[in-house]
Amino acid sequence: MKANQATAEVFFTAFKALDSSVREVFFEKILKNRRIREDLMDAALIDDAKKVKGKPVSAKDFFASRRKSGDAA
Repeated sequence: MKANQATAEVFFTAFKALDSSVREVFFEKILKNRRIREDLMDAALIDDAKKVKGKPVSAKDFFASRRKSGDAA
């Protein structure tokens, strides 16, 4: 497992261990941050798009494309 994958796993494990009231506060903070909120919406759109037949696009490639085109927040 790569270091960034291990770090993500640690944060995700900690998130799952939070009480629901703390998770709610955490989500509020996430959603108040425009850039993170947009990234989450993009990830949801990518997940939906994966279910549609067509050219596959990884999230990594999508975000790289956004940065190159200047669409990134």
